[in-house]
Amino acid sequence: MLKIAVLIGSLRQGSYNMQLALTMKERYINKMDLEIADIRSLPFFDQDIELNPPREVHALLRKIAAADGVLIVTPEYNWSVPGVLKNAIDWLSRVDKVLIGKPVMTAGVSPGVMGTIRAQLHLREILASPGIQARLLPPAGNEIIISSAALKFDETTSRLVDESTVRHIDRVVDKFIEFAKQ
Repeated sequence: MLKIAVLIGSLRQGSYNMQLALTMKERYINKMDLEIADIRSLPFFDQDIELNPPREVHALLRKIAAADGVLIVTPEYNWSVPGVLKNAIDWLSRVDKVLIGKPVMTAGVSPGVMGTIRAQLHLREILASPGIQARLLPPAGNEIIISSAALKFDETTSRLVDESTVRHIDRVVDKFIEFAKQ
């Protein structure tokens, strides 16, 4: 079973992106072991301390290095990725560079009609940069861009319940598992 580290670009406990990650953790429990990484406690990236970072940074680096792949679930803030997610990626891109060659799948949820398409495009650019060079699941047919979130998540359980969206994610997850095993 694949061990997948999950980075969530929203810190809000009840965020739709957190709900998606938890839905996936529960739904694919027999296919992947998804472990959500703590990025809330990371200090701002600071080149003055990158060679001797705090324990929170070491913990994140170890988690990503030990994972077979990474799932990044992000909202879209101002047509891009949230600062907290970019900060985590900046830490991961320095010194040990634990994302180089690491299989990565992206996803995102938004209450709006455009989903997180712009954030995910920026995220793909970031993840392809020289200090990161993650191995991204090709986008054609594999985008998990969920729009109109209030219509697709159950208010009581806080889980994704839209059947067509769930079926699409099932297909993408199967493709990612094969991709990560290569």
